[in-house]
Amino acid sequence: MKTIWKTLAGIALLSFAASAFAQYIWLDEKGVKQYSDQPPPSSIPKNRILKEGGRINYSAVATSSTDEKSTSASASASASAPKTTAERNADFNKRKMEQEKKEKEEAEKSRKTAEKQKNCERARAYNRALASGGRITQPGTNGERSFMSDDQRARELQETQQTLNDCN
Repeated sequence: MKTIWKTLAGIALLSFAASAFAQYIWLDEKGVKQYSDQPPPSSIPKNRILKEGGRINYSAVATSSTDEKSTSASASASASAPKTTAERNADFNKRKMEQEKKEKEEAEKSRKTAEKQKNCERARAYNRALASGGRITQPGTNGERSFMSDDQRARELQETQQTLNDCN
């Protein structure tokens, strides 16, 4: 009689222990199987839960096997597998070319800025000379010097003023 009670007590303990080993299996957003003794997050739909607390969801298992094949192929292609030396070299060369292009554009921009400043300084000096009222000579058609008339001076002042407006 003692052995029957021991057997019954053992069976009762094993039944409680079996529920403690309840496993949950589900597919996450990426299609990867997740195993846990905790229930899946509430964001996981019921059709992605493969096994729930000792019960197997056969409809989810059937659909997951086809999902696994398609997602495993895409996951393996996009997984963070180590890059080969050639891929790393190509990435390095790409970054190097982009950096050189950026430096070249910056150098061109700074050259244009310096050139514009130089032209603006020349225009300011010419504008001061025109505004001073002194006589300004120009080379003529035969190579001889001729003096600028007051009308020419006014037109030149107007043109240099427009150039100086662009400089500011």
